[in-house]
Amino acid sequence: MVAKNEKYKMEQQHTLTREVGLIGVGIHTGAEVNLRLIPTPVNHGLVFRRDDLPGMPLVPAQVEYVSDTSRGTTLSREGAEIHTTEHVLAALVGMRLDNVLISLNGPECPIADGSSKPFVDIIREAGLQIQDAQRNYLKLDSSFRYYDPEKDCEINIIPDSKTRITVLVDYDSPVLGTQHAHLSEIKHFASEIAQSRTFCFLHELETLLEHNLIKGGDLNNAIVVVDKVVAEPELNRLRKAFQTPNIQVTEYGILNNVQLRYANEPARHKLLDVLGDMALLGQPIRAHIIANKPGHSSNVACALALKKHLESIAATSRDLPPQVDMRACPLYDSEGITGFLPHRTPFLMVDKIMSLTEDSIIGCKNVSINEDFFRGHFPSNPVMPGVLIVEGMAQTGGVLCLGKMDKPSDYWTYFARLQNVRFKEKVVPGDTLLFHLTLKEPIRRGLCQMTGKAFVGSRLVAEADMTAQLVRKDL
Repeated sequence: MVAKNEKYKMEQQHTLTREVGLIGVGIHTGAEVNLRLIPTPVNHGLVFRRDDLPGMPLVPAQVEYVSDTSRGTTLSREGAEIHTTEHVLAALVGMRLDNVLISLNGPECPIADGSSKPFVDIIREAGLQIQDAQRNYLKLDSSFRYYDPEKDCEINIIPDSKTRITVLVDYDSPVLGTQHAHLSEIKHFASEIAQSRTFCFLHELETLLEHNLIKGGDLNNAIVVVDKVVAEPELNRLRKAFQTPNIQVTEYGILNNVQLRYANEPARHKLLDVLGDMALLGQPIRAHIIANKPGHSSNVACALALKKHLESIAATSRDLPPQVDMRACPLYDSEGITGFLPHRTPFLMVDKIMSLTEDSIIGCKNVSINEDFFRGHFPSNPVMPGVLIVEGMAQTGGVLCLGKMDKPSDYWTYFARLQNVRFKEKVVPGDTLLFHLTLKEPIRRGLCQMTGKAFVGSRLVAEADMTAQLVRKDL
């Protein structure tokens, strides 16, 4: 027996244990809004809802719904807009939540103190609930690069076993200078990144005030970097705008001498923004994101380009066999496979399991002229029966499903449905069949939905969509 029957590592989806909320104002609209975080079922994802609009329209947190990135990241769908989404999304992803409804009775998420910490606090107050479904990660086989020449922003996304982010910023400012921030693992987000506040330069603040934009801004929800000498008339204007009579400013520094929470707080907040904007990929990503001079427009453009890139690869490789070294030692040989399946010779239609991951499996069968079925099936023109090719795929898929159970021998696997079955080429003695099964969605209530493909060399010979049900033997 080549390998032990071990359960491979999985991560489950999470939602909240109960509904929680936060009331605040939007930094740009100045409107008071009640934001509620509501638990949802598996595979719901992160979705916004405008409760103040007729029909309470939904806006999924997906990059294709981004409508503006000039003053934060705005999502729009069918007339419903959600402004400044990045801080709450960063909190949700940073706390490893998969399924949450974010309801608002206004057009903009509360700015609170300008960081993600207030959202992290209410998430901790609610607590996390493990759900009975597997978390699906976006995975890259090779590095991806995005470059925005207009903003001189470069984002490299490198395959990794964890989610890591590195940010480098250079504002050519005597106050901030060059800074960098790094998140080594997503579990450190709450302690190392979440409380980093948003910031702007004084000259940007003046422009926003001139256009009557930051209606909800005050000196408690943003860091204002003073990058020029400020005359007394301008100070008076700021005092009036923020209704704060004691505004003071040194020649260079932070308005009102606000103490930074970290020496590199601006860089850490840029990392927070990257995480919040990348949440719009719709799935967590296992990769190291290295962003040089990031901003909302570049972050979103990178996320959109990456999503299209991965979709293009998936479409191109749909009918290509998986890469596997057939000379390598198998994960399970025929003896190991019998630890999962009740099938035995002559009806065991898979010889080896070469690979087994969270959501896919690769098995193979060497087709010999000595197979029992060749004696009665086209004996003068031996062709493997198509139904037995499907059976080989089904048995391989059974190992994938049972591999998620602590004790596979306690379950029967019954196939409940076959759809979209297609036989493309014949299989003959001497061929080696490669079965590639992929979960279409996480297993729910014992139901396993899979896509199966069978290859001989580079040729796709058969495919089918399959649904199996796991049933305990003692029921």
